[in-house]
Amino acid sequence: MMKTLSSGNCTLSVPAKNSYRMVVLGASRVGKSSIVSRFLNGRFEDQYTPTIEDFHRKVYNIHGDMYQLDILDTSGNHPFPAMRRLSILTGDVFILVFSLDSRESFDEVKRLQKQILEVKSCLKNKTKEAAELPMVICGNKNDHSELCRQVTAMEAELLVSGDENCAYFEVSAKKNTNVNEMFYVLFSMAKLPHEMSPALHHKISVQYGDAFHPRPFCMRRTKVAGAYGMVSPFARRPSVNSDLKYIKAKVLREGQARERDKCSIQ
Repeated sequence: MMKTLSSGNCTLSVPAKNSYRMVVLGASRVGKSSIVSRFLNGRFEDQYTPTIEDFHRKVYNIHGDMYQLDILDTSGNHPFPAMRRLSILTGDVFILVFSLDSRESFDEVKRLQKQILEVKSCLKNKTKEAAELPMVICGNKNDHSELCRQVTAMEAELLVSGDENCAYFEVSAKKNTNVNEMFYVLFSMAKLPHEMSPALHHKISVQYGDAFHPRPFCMRRTKVAGAYGMVSPFARRPSVNSDLKYIKAKVLREGQARERDKCSIQ
């Protein structure tokens, strides 16, 4: 199954199996949007603007293979619990952000981690598979003075201990400290190409999107050298109905994959 999308003058086809969603969660004013901005365009905005919910899409051509990453930057206030649950259900990889100078935001991350595990476990029970949830716990604002710190590294690391699909990073979105490393580890845990990390691909704009045009049939067996990433400027958040269809399709795909694995073993 292929997903077709348009970015400027490019019409792109991305295999459904190469389409993923990253969900960024955390309390208000912890720097979620700043981390997303660093990921998408390498910039940091000093001015704070409250996020209701922002949706972004980045498309990759990695050695000739197309990938799509949707990024959901959620509100810290979560006024609609049902929408929060839907966001978790559709997520493939998660970043939970707290501020190192805010004990309350750390407590919120602990609640979010528990909610994600509970919600995703319900979904995985439908496919009879063990839940693997690539997740990074992110302590932002490590550029602040140690005198401001309210959360120690030791207690934050306890949230990820014993889980090979969960990691902890202390970062600074403002100084761009450890941000690239965090994404590299997250994508590695999710078994996604390392080139999806911000520092490991060429960033191009829509008007220079030739690297994303479909290749002629005679060239499809030849891998395109290099990795390219392009932010889709007109991406819109899928409707609730589309998200529900997405969840259903994902459950079916995982069930079919499990059946194929059983057949191959037998």
